[in-house]
Amino acid sequence: MKTTEVLQAWGRILTGRAPSLSIEITRECPLACPGCYAYNDDHLNNGVPLRELPDLRGAALVDGVVALAKERRPLHISIVGGDPMVRLFELEELLPILTGMGIHCQIVTSAFRKIPAHWKSMPRVGVVVSIDGQQPEHDERRRPATYDRILKNVADVRITVHCTVTRQMTVRPGYLSEFVAFWEERPEVEKIWISLYTPQKGEISSERLTADDRRRVVAELLEMRSRSPKLDLAKGLIEAYLAPPSSPKLCTFARTTETISADLVTRITPCQFGGDPDCSQCGCIASAGLHAVANHRLFGIVRTGSIHDVSEAIGRRIRRSRRLVKEPAR
Repeated sequence: MKTTEVLQAWGRILTGRAPSLSIEITRECPLACPGCYAYNDDHLNNGVPLRELPDLRGAALVDGVVALAKERRPLHISIVGGDPMVRLFELEELLPILTGMGIHCQIVTSAFRKIPAHWKSMPRVGVVVSIDGQQPEHDERRRPATYDRILKNVADVRITVHCTVTRQMTVRPGYLSEFVAFWEERPEVEKIWISLYTPQKGEISSERLTADDRRRVVAELLEMRSRSPKLDLAKGLIEAYLAPPSSPKLCTFARTTETISADLVTRITPCQFGGDPDCSQCGCIASAGLHAVANHRLFGIVRTGSIHDVSEAIGRRIRRSRRLVKEPAR
């Protein structure tokens, strides 16, 4: 991250605004992937599953998202779901408005439907396609968003491939290398991101990695960096998977990103995973990346995480003083 971008993000914190906003613009998704955090019963932490939360569509959705963007003034909006491509017509209206406000927009999708070709020429628009491993495993988990369908739907666009490593992918040596090699050859792919599966506390599932699994994956990723040009993972980010922030209070991503669900009101805490994530086993690429950024030293001297801490403290005081000013005299 450039020094100017770091300072701009911390400036947002100083004024009491989150540099990043993540919005679940729909509760709907045609997939039923094992281990999907969005459809965990405790995702919203209010007793209401995502599929039962009221959501918006049409002009109400467009106006609601734009209103949030004007109020929060984020640098970046991650548009998720559900699957946001369920609301393709609304996205076509939203993206020119949001990018016209200077906001970088990232659409995270399974690519179950065609990605509009003109998106590749839109400034500040990125498309991240979630792909769960090699074709046999992915097609089993993510049908109807199969490999064949994805390849058809991303033709003539630019995408970032995002794979979340589950335990099933660690059984055979070389599995991840083969996965990366396949997608690196695709002309549509600009970057490849790798996350590790993040479990909830107390979770017992076939997706959850063991400590040995994590060490092997990290070693493989570090080795792959030198020969996989599209693998967009900094050394510090990869190493952060072995020592993630131990709580949301120490996680730069959780502290700088506000996540809002499909009713455009409900806030998801403590981070985008909701529920009660096991931070000691966090494998979120955003968390690891910002953890590495926080440890970066501006001009080789000042740790950027220290600037964040000071900015956040001042921002809290500013927000507190604003509330006191607005309170009526007693």
